[in-house]
Amino acid sequence: MNNRIKELRARYNLTQLDLAIKVGVRRETIVFLEKGKYNPSLKLAYDISKVFECTIEDIFIFN
Repeated sequence: MNNRIKELRARYNLTQLDLAIKVGVRRETIVFLEKGKYNPSLKLAYDISKVFECTIEDIFIFN
């Protein structure tokens, strides 16, 4: 699964740590998500989508 987290973080001027704090995870979780090495839980995907004010499908690309 690919995602647009890094792109959206840049658009919203957020660091990995900023996003991690907003969604209640460690910064390393955001690193692994961006690299595609971790698939988020539905709750985490939902929380990230709320930060970026878009749908889960707008962030995560299911192949």
